[in-house]
Amino acid sequence: MRIWQQPVSLDILQHISKNTAVEHLGIEFLEVGEDYLVGRVPVDHRTHQPFGLLHGGVSVVLAETLGSCGAGFCIPQGYSAVGLDINANHLKGVKSGWVTGTARPVHRGRSTQVWQIDMRNDAGEPTCVSRITMAILEPR
Repeated sequence: MRIWQQPVSLDILQHISKNTAVEHLGIEFLEVGEDYLVGRVPVDHRTHQPFGLLHGGVSVVLAETLGSCGAGFCIPQGYSAVGLDINANHLKGVKSGWVTGTARPVHRGRSTQVWQIDMRNDAGEPTCVSRITMAILEPR
């Protein structure tokens, strides 16, 4: 079942990411499904921590990007989605390549949404799992 209440496409997602942390870190949107979003982040000099692994905070940026965009496009025009809480469990370090995240809603209520973002390395191994809780604000 298609959950999007506003027009959403890869072009729209890339456009709204111009001149943001998303663009700076090289995050790319790959797919808009009926009820999910897929994006990826490169594991390179921009996203490494000092010991040569993908910085855990970058995994959280990918998760928040996908979860926030998901929430923001499945609410009525004029409403806003803002983050309340995010957590991440880092499962496996990544030194190079890409980490790809898939965001799906766990709960879509009138005032809150919860999205789960599962991240995997190029070999398809789980690297991080994150959940974000979004507040849905009515138009002012």
